[in-house]
Amino acid sequence: MGSEWISPLVRDIPPSGIRAFFDMKGEDSISLGVGEPDFVTPEHIREACVRALNEGFTKYTSNAGIIELREEIARYMEQNWGLHYEPGSEVLVTVGTSEAVDLALRTFICQGDEVLIPVPSYIAYSPIVAINGGSTVPIPTSAADQFKLTAEALKAALTPRSRVLMLNYPNNPTGAVMTAEDWLPVVEVIKEHNLIVLSDEVYCELTYGRKHVSIASLPGMMERTIVINGFSKAFAMTGWRIGYACGQGELIGAMLKIHQYTAMCAPAIGQIAALESLRNGIEAKDRMIAAYEQRRNSFVQGLQDIGLPCHLPEGAFYVFPSIAGTGLTSEQFAIQLMQETGVGVVPGTVFGEGGAGFIRCSYSVAPEQLNRALERIDQFVRKWSLTTADAG
Repeated sequence: MGSEWISPLVRDIPPSGIRAFFDMKGEDSISLGVGEPDFVTPEHIREACVRALNEGFTKYTSNAGIIELREEIARYMEQNWGLHYEPGSEVLVTVGTSEAVDLALRTFICQGDEVLIPVPSYIAYSPIVAINGGSTVPIPTSAADQFKLTAEALKAALTPRSRVLMLNYPNNPTGAVMTAEDWLPVVEVIKEHNLIVLSDEVYCELTYGRKHVSIASLPGMMERTIVINGFSKAFAMTGWRIGYACGQGELIGAMLKIHQYTAMCAPAIGQIAALESLRNGIEAKDRMIAAYEQRRNSFVQGLQDIGLPCHLPEGAFYVFPSIAGTGLTSEQFAIQLMQETGVGVVPGTVFGEGGAGFIRCSYSVAPEQLNRALERIDQFVRKWSLTTADAG
């Protein structure tokens, strides 16, 4: 009863593979499955929100977001990434980066249009494309190329219906980072085929050893790129639900139309938190990033010592080790690891083509949990290796 009322588009969308493994956790489990900082939002940000609440800041804001926040976002984008946006017309504050992605896809794709997505990729993109009547065309990337997008792979995926290129660098789940040199040949293909680019750069602050390069900063790209970002990851503000989109005024204005009718505005108190984070939270953000880098280094070394090959990710807070040598599939490894040790990871196949034989682990959890997880993974791999040897 009731299923006949559900849209086929929604009915056919699979539930989140990440949440499925997150929900499997038990009392003594260690979840490396969800990309959420273990840090609490810095105290001065929380205090700024308490003051705002006490002063009655509880009403709707401008649809596009409070102008002070948009001004700070524009200043931040120019100072850090060399991108100039007019705060009054080219910056839109959204309900997290997820709403920004949804708004952009709703705005720029029509029924039957193709959205090109480098894979492995964040799992939400393809379902949102489907809901909006488009179809996803995966662009394979490989561990041999450190999971970077190449011009050759992009060309091979193009068809006459190609309209949008959906990017996510630094990448979830692989931690891949694109340099200016990596982008240049890709940019030429984009311009030649008149694609619009949606660039989810929510992990742009989380890079190690090199500075993030936005594709919008390359010649001829700013006018055809919507840059999407937010405060969840770098500023430890996942629950505040504040993101933003920046781009050419006419494009942002079209997205704003949908935002006005579906969300009205982003949460007022969340906008205050975001404003405080940009004005006074950079030092705290940098300390958290330094902690992630230390965790990355020790966790990758631990995985390699166990015998799970893993490239050193240059961004985000995920590692994507190969488990192919165990003889288990990604799903078998993740399910049996959770059942036998209580460690939750996500099978690489959740993230699309190219994820088979890999798992995703988040190192955004506390160091002591990472160390315990490594001990349990080591025991699991050793046990499985002995079982396989005995069977042989």
